[in-house]
Amino acid sequence: MPADIDITALLVDWNNGDKSAMERLLPLVEKELHRLAHAYMRREDPNHTLQTTALINETYMRLVDQRKVQWQNRAHFFGIAAQIMRRILLNYARDQNRQKRGGKAIHVSLSQVLIMPAEKDREIIALNDALNRLDAVDERKA
Repeated sequence: MPADIDITALLVDWNNGDKSAMERLLPLVEKELHRLAHAYMRREDPNHTLQTTALINETYMRLVDQRKVQWQNRAHFFGIAAQIMRRILLNYARDQNRQKRGGKAIHVSLSQVLIMPAEKDREIIALNDALNRLDAVDERKA
């Protein structure tokens, strides 16, 4: 299979610091990366906002940024690409879940919390008094 040999040779050249090898490699792996990304996206929710092309682009950027990988062959390259795609989708899902669980909440520093109006002071004192009365009745609940 000449395509496999070409990809492996280009990966070795890329390992050896040949930047042009990476540029020649992209057209050869693009179709397979698209197929892989499409397969992952098919498993996602139909309302998923991340597009297949965005997944491919993000994967490509991370693959290019790999510094310590010694590419062995075509299978090794696509195995790492698949792993990167899974991580991207996992991180995306976590980010979406975080937003659903208060990720859009306004963050307030402790110095801002300490500046309370007098009515809030009275509420806190009343709450403290109520907790002290509960403590006298049921320490565990307090």
